[in-house]
Amino acid sequence: MTVDDVAVRTEESALGASKETLEDYTLRFAPRTYRRWTPAVVGASALGGIAYLADFSIGAGIGLSHGTANALLAIGVAAIVIFVTGFPLAYYGARYNLDLDLITRGSGFGYYGSVLTSVIFASFTFIFFATEGSIMAQGLRYAVGLPVWLGYLVSTVVIIPLVVYGMKALAKLQSWTNPLWLVLMVAPLVFLIVQDPDSVQRWLSYEGTSGSGVSTAAVLLGAGVCLSLMGQIGEQIDYLRFMPPRTAGNRRAWWISMILAGPGWVVFGALKQAIGVFMAVYVLGAVGEAAAVEPIEQFTGVFRQFVPPWLVVPLALVLVVLSQVKINVTNAYSGSLAWTNSVTRVTRRYPGRLVFVCVNLAISLVLMEADMFSFLNNVLSFYSNCAMAWVVTVATDIVLNKFVLKLSPKHPEFRRGMLYAVNPVGVVSFLASSILSIAVYFGLFGESLQPYSPLVAVVIAVLLTPLMAVLTRGRFYLRRTDDGIAEPLLDAEGNPSGTHYECVVCGQSYERPDLTASAVGDTICSLCLSTDRDGQHVLPAQPR
Repeated sequence: MTVDDVAVRTEESALGASKETLEDYTLRFAPRTYRRWTPAVVGASALGGIAYLADFSIGAGIGLSHGTANALLAIGVAAIVIFVTGFPLAYYGARYNLDLDLITRGSGFGYYGSVLTSVIFASFTFIFFATEGSIMAQGLRYAVGLPVWLGYLVSTVVIIPLVVYGMKALAKLQSWTNPLWLVLMVAPLVFLIVQDPDSVQRWLSYEGTSGSGVSTAAVLLGAGVCLSLMGQIGEQIDYLRFMPPRTAGNRRAWWISMILAGPGWVVFGALKQAIGVFMAVYVLGAVGEAAAVEPIEQFTGVFRQFVPPWLVVPLALVLVVLSQVKINVTNAYSGSLAWTNSVTRVTRRYPGRLVFVCVNLAISLVLMEADMFSFLNNVLSFYSNCAMAWVVTVATDIVLNKFVLKLSPKHPEFRRGMLYAVNPVGVVSFLASSILSIAVYFGLFGESLQPYSPLVAVVIAVLLTPLMAVLTRGRFYLRRTDDGIAEPLLDAEGNPSGTHYECVVCGQSYERPDLTASAVGDTICSLCLSTDRDGQHVLPAQPR
């Protein structure tokens, strides 16, 4: 094959990819020309994505098993860990306009090493899509008698047309539906507590099936389930990457929106989990323990207290369907980004984001038909070990390796050729943390240590990430420190530069952070570089 043939093939691949990604910048830095929303709009859109009802089931499951006191402590412990680890990730996503996969590449994992974590994140999205789809199917069965298997199919297919058009459609959907969702969620609970204040005391005194009082093991077991939601920060960042540049004029609004919609999502999530315990205890006597964890049963039990009987089921159905659509468009969207990131890097071909929307939904449908909801807490407890290992490793690299040890570059690099293929700092820390915590979870180190698997995942990642950076002296972060373009990546205010350059392969114009110099001349965009199968445009490594 001649050089001209290679160039034509690369150009055809890149042109197809550019058309697919121009809407939502699947594999790219999100340019400021596209980021026209205010911080408040981006923040509200991101928070709309946490409307899911799985929190109520998670809280209910923990509370019914271990009692309210243990459940609330578990929820609080998990929320603190998630907020602390999520803050640096959300800041980097909003400040540098990158999704979590792109941040992970330059925060200890390397260009190909972060494929591991992309698969973990993709797994998070289809597990939670299946969870939320199951809840929607339960609502459809309860309200209109639709068979559960058909409800699974309906809850999957309805998402496809909503997720096709990327951030523009998602921002409108979340913003328009947030007020109705909040009214349906908050009003009945306020009314119930005012009408029946003794319900609060019954909730607080409930001891669960174990009835053993406050227990460290119970708290950590419950926290492990809640910590499985740590991967949610990735979905929040899929919205936060579209934040406008931070300036003197919007600084206050920028910080508030970033904190509330970034790590702050867990505050709202923890409240929903606590409410889930409350509602499960409230309806327990009427529906039994098995049904008390189902949100449709919880909300119909509450709605019956203050609306006419004929209105109970329609209101509950609207709430369930609205909540599930709001979160599952985000699950489908974020999952498609994660799969596309992984497959494009490994194969150097871009099959299109919509292909992976369908792949993610197909996997989710299989999980639903396999009745994953019935063993939800077991699935989440196992999965949480991997999610924690990943998120804590990246957060530790940002906080300690970048800002304390100064061994990791502060600017999050993601472009091919600038990074080593694999960085042992993140990969070794992630694998060690995951493997050891999973071993503890399955009791390989004894039953007494089994509840402490979440703690093992966090501690190993926090300790091993800086240790690996010191042992490797930070040598495997950057393959090059110069991308061949004279202009700095950041402008005078520290925001990614908005200067446009033309890609030599696809002919499209992109902003400065998305390009590097090409080894054959001119500049090349990050996606065309990713799909350069022969590597002719990749800059050579700099001498050490």
